[in-house]
Amino acid sequence: MKRRTFVVGLGSAVAWPLAAQAQQDGRARRIGILSGRDETDPIDQTQQNALREELAKLGWIEGRNVRFDFRPGDPNRLRMYADELVRLAPDVIVVQGGPGAQALLQRTRNIPIVFTSVGDPVAIGLLKDIARPEGNATGITNQYQPLGGKWLELLKEAAPRTARVALVFAPENLNNQYFFAINTTAEVLGVKAIQAPYRNAAELERAIDNLAAEPNGGLVIVPAPPSTSNRQLIIRLALKHRLPTIASSKDFPAEGGMMAYGSDGVLQFRTAASYIDRILRGAKVNELPVQFPTKFNLVINLKTAKALGLSIPETLLATADEVIQ
Repeated sequence: MKRRTFVVGLGSAVAWPLAAQAQQDGRARRIGILSGRDETDPIDQTQQNALREELAKLGWIEGRNVRFDFRPGDPNRLRMYADELVRLAPDVIVVQGGPGAQALLQRTRNIPIVFTSVGDPVAIGLLKDIARPEGNATGITNQYQPLGGKWLELLKEAAPRTARVALVFAPENLNNQYFFAINTTAEVLGVKAIQAPYRNAAELERAIDNLAAEPNGGLVIVPAPPSTSNRQLIIRLALKHRLPTIASSKDFPAEGGMMAYGSDGVLQFRTAASYIDRILRGAKVNELPVQFPTKFNLVINLKTAKALGLSIPETLLATADEVIQ
C-alpha cells in the first residue's frame, strides 16, 4: 500500500490570507508549463484553464503576482522545450506526461517539478518513494498499471466477438507500463493483442487498416492520449471499419469514440494547483507525497456503439458514469 498513499484535505480555506502574505515581497512568481498536448488541442486548453482558475482561487493572479511560461507538447521538440523552460529558471514547472517529466529531470535537479498523467512514477524512474519524494519532482498521477487489463475487459464486455486488438500508441510519448496487464488479460480472455506503434498519421492509418483486414478486431488507445488530429483520425477509421475502441480519456467518447475508462484529467490539474501553491509558499517537494486517483470514470458513447452495430449490455450501461446518447 506504500505506493498508493492517498492524500486529501488540500483545500483553499486559508488561500486568501496567505495570498496577501505571498505578495508582500512584490516579486511575481514564475511558473513553467510543459504540456503533454498540442497547444491547439481543446483538451489541453480546458486543462490549462482549470490550472489557472484554481491558482487564481489560491491567490495567484496572472499578470499580478504570477506569470506563466508555456511550451506545447510537441514530442519532436520536447527536449528543446524542456531546455528553454529550465533556462528561464522558474519557481516551479508543471508538466503533463512521463516523457516531459523525464526530459525535465535530465536537465534540472533544483527546480521543483509538479507532474500530472505520468502513469506509475516509480516504474518510469521519476522517483523511488511516492510517500516522501526524494528529489525535486512530485505530483498527481492518473493511472495504475492494472488499468491496462481493465480496458481490455471492458472492450470485450461491450463487444464480445472481439478476438484481435491493436494496442495503438505513439512510441515517443508512451507509458509502456500498461502492456504487461494488457497482455496478461488478453491471454485470459483469449484475445490476441498486437502492438501498433505509429509516428505519423500515415502509419496510424496503415496500422488500423491492417487490423481491419480481418474480422472481430478492436482498438485500445494506450496512453499518452493522441494529438487532436490523430484522435479524430482514430475515431473516423474506427467508424469506417466498425472497430470497437476504448481509450483512457473521457474526451475520446465525447468527440465520437466508443468508450473510455480513466481518471479525470481536469481534476488532476486542479489538484496540481494546490501543490504549486504550497511550493510557491515555501513547501519542500519531499513534504508533498504523490497523489493517485481514487475514482475512475466509465464513459460510453451509445450512439457510436450503435453505429458500429453493437448492442451494449445493460449490465455494462448500468455501471457507466456517463452514457452519451
